[in-house]
Amino acid sequence: MRYSDELIDEIKNKNDIVDIISQYVVLKRSGRNFFGLCPFHKEKSPSFSVSPDKQIFHCFGCGVGGNVFHFVSKIENISFKESLETLADKAGVELPILENDGDSKILALKSKVYEINKCAAEFYHENLYKPTAKPAQEYVKKRKLDNSTLKSFLIGYSGNFNELYMLLKQKGYTEEEILASSLVNKTPEGKYIDRFRKRLMFPIQDVRGRVIAFGGRVLDDSKPKYINSPENIVYSKGRHLYGLNVAKKYETKKIIIVEGYMDAVSLHQRGIHNVVASLGTAMTEAQGRLLRKSSEQIIIGYDSDGAGQVATQRGLEILQSLGCDVRVLQIEGAKDPDEFVVKYGPERLEKQVEKAISLVEYKVKTLSKNLNLEIANDKIKFLKEIAKVLSKIENDIEKEVYIDKIAKEYAISKEAIYAEIGKLENINNKGSKILERTKPKLEVKQNNVIDEQTDKREKLVIYLLINYPEKSYNIIKKNIGIIDFKSKRNQTIIKKLYEELEKGNSNISNIIDWFEDEQIINYLSWILAYDFEITEINKCISDLINIYARENALKQRNEIIKRLEKDNLSKEESSELEKMLNEIIIKLAKMK
Repeated sequence: MRYSDELIDEIKNKNDIVDIISQYVVLKRSGRNFFGLCPFHKEKSPSFSVSPDKQIFHCFGCGVGGNVFHFVSKIENISFKESLETLADKAGVELPILENDGDSKILALKSKVYEINKCAAEFYHENLYKPTAKPAQEYVKKRKLDNSTLKSFLIGYSGNFNELYMLLKQKGYTEEEILASSLVNKTPEGKYIDRFRKRLMFPIQDVRGRVIAFGGRVLDDSKPKYINSPENIVYSKGRHLYGLNVAKKYETKKIIIVEGYMDAVSLHQRGIHNVVASLGTAMTEAQGRLLRKSSEQIIIGYDSDGAGQVATQRGLEILQSLGCDVRVLQIEGAKDPDEFVVKYGPERLEKQVEKAISLVEYKVKTLSKNLNLEIANDKIKFLKEIAKVLSKIENDIEKEVYIDKIAKEYAISKEAIYAEIGKLENINNKGSKILERTKPKLEVKQNNVIDEQTDKREKLVIYLLINYPEKSYNIIKKNIGIIDFKSKRNQTIIKKLYEELEKGNSNISNIIDWFEDEQIINYLSWILAYDFEITEINKCISDLINIYARENALKQRNEIIKRLEKDNLSKEESSELEKMLNEIIIKLAKMK
């Protein structure tokens, strides 16, 4: 028997691959990834890549790759199960004793809690449309939320006293299971009452679309304004982002992170879909990794009050340490993005998003606000502090651009800024060159020989299905069959991808976990690590479909020509084949 996928995911999520590998290999950041000398073969130039976004490693020299379990297994020369147990112990995760039914009591209880959460979300959502939910309906109307938005976020309304509890009991759930969900409380007198009563309900879903918790807003002046699910068997607030499951259905090259549920919902309602909320907590590293994995650029749009600015600073530090391209949204005339978009409209907010300032600009701006630059001592302090910020920029061109801008804006000579930075660099013994990443050659051993162009194309199809399943799966499956792949290995991978996506499994990024064959694991880590330089996803998919359509048409044409060369065809057969051939030739001409 094996441990459940959920437990394996939990252990993996608590063991960041960069942290683990850094214990064995000296890694240096280069762009979004880390590089070092491969521990599995001798090399002089670093070709060993670690991706914090995808939580994988791959060596472009020897071809070895995989996830954190595969690395520990290989480096320690232990089995996969032993590496899993090692990392579980490191993360403080208690492993269940594998029983004959393949699950333990705790995992069975988790499964029940997910069911209860889903049932509760549906119950609350249906309640919203009932006459008893008039206060919630009036609030929704006031906030101008349409039915599509309400359904996208499963927004609902909680009833009185113990309505949910009674429903769950009716459905056969036990008191233990219901209490584990944190949706019901037990009084000292032994009575059961719903945690959320007469509140507008916001179900919180993980990236896999499972309901894991709830937030509830009052509809009058009573306090507290919001109550949230406590952490429990399925929910850890510092590891999730509200609305990410909705945002991922849209373009997420940029993601705006806001403070509250309604901030995210309000922006979504007004056509800004790439928005998530941080669940009312200061940003955590786990949330930062989730953002980094989901987007290329993160825009922090926290409130403009003191608490919001403190949260912004913390968020910036975390996201920068993870290597994110992070910007700060600057708005005037409103305390938060929700108020701004209602007041000025989505187009104006989009313009502000485009003008969001960088981490360096934000730090410089904050420093200038807190100091009086007319006073000599404050200006000297300002110079020293901005030098600290600028000294951390590794790209010389980027550094020069900022120095030039700061010098002009704050009337400080460029020479003075350079001199201050030079002092810091000498103190810290800086000056090491940025690790240059050489682009890997498209060479991975094949189990059957195919030409390089076809090889790259088939890998690209796999890459698209893994990284953009929502956009690519339906159209690719409809137009490209398993048999259209020349590589037997690719056929195996595509067959598994089609099966899992058909089942609705959205956790495709864990594809490496589905295979035990070391060659396939290495091969997949190569695909995940390679930069296919895609600029437009939809166009890329469309171009691939056209190539396969043309190949199939050419194949059909050649088969018909071969059949026409036979002497034993009847007149009718020849006529029918010639008609088919003409149709294919016309089709091919249109494809050019």
